[in-house]
Formats: sequence, C-alpha cells, structure tokens
Amino acid sequence: MERITSFCVDHDKIKKGIYISRIDGDITTYDLRTRFPNGGDYMDNLTMHSVEHMFATYVRNSAIGNSVIYFGPMGCRTGFYLLVRETPQEVVLQVVKDVLGKIVSHDGEMFGQSRKECGNYRELDLAAAKIECAAYLSVLEQSDNTFVYPN
Repeated sequence: MERITSFCVDHDKIKKGIYISRIDGDITTYDLRTRFPNGGDYMDNLTMHSVEHMFATYVRNSAIGNSVIYFGPMGCRTGFYLLVRETPQEVVLQVVKDVLGKIVSHDGEMFGQSRKECGNYRELDLAAAKIECAAYLSVLEQSDNTFVYPN
C-alpha cells in the first residue's frame, strides 16, 4: 500500500512554522506547525479545540474566506491543517498572521461556545487560544517561511 504524503516527511526535522504539505489540483494543504513533533510538548484538547473555533471563524471571514476548504487540528497535537483553494502562498501567510493577531487581541466571547453550536462547548477557553496563537504568531514573524519542509 502506498504511504500517504505526510508520512513521507521526516518529523524529527520539522520545526515550528508553516509548510506546504501537499497540493491536490487547485487545493493546497498547509501544515501550520505550532509545536515540535515528537518533542513531548503537545497541545491539550482544550487548546486545540479553542484555537480551532477562533481560527476557523476568523479565516472563513477573511479575504480568503471563500477559498478556505478546511481548518482543523492534527491528530498528533502539534499543529493544524489549513486547506485553501487557488490562493497564492504569500496571501495565505499574511492572512494566517492577521487571523492570529485578531485572536490574540479578541475582546469578546469565544466563537461557538454554546450547546447549540458545539458538541463539546464546555471545553473551550479563549485564554488558551490566545496563548497558543501569540506563540505561533511570534514564530511566523521571526521565520523565513519558505513553505518547504527541512531535508
């Protein structure tokens, strides 16, 4: 059986950053790596869930909102996947940074934090999302962001 693309990357070399994981026709899958793989420091479910609610809402209401296919956490708890249709990578990077900044400065309620809106609405924490997003924004602002996995 053929290995999937994400299993072909040496995870011991991946650093925090943004990468193009794969391109399928007009859809690009971005790897938003917020933690070092196999580093022992993994996101807890509360943080992942909280970032997912905030980031998904803001990115779907951004300039590229109509091009967003999916945003969600990686099962390994070291980052998120963002799938976008027909959008230049430089634009995606700027929107990701803008969204992270909006989450960090968000002054209001957590998006989707009600029983009717979410299947686990009690496990959300805006402060946790802000901490994770501030740390990741700092990484992106201090990186070259080549979108290419390290060899």
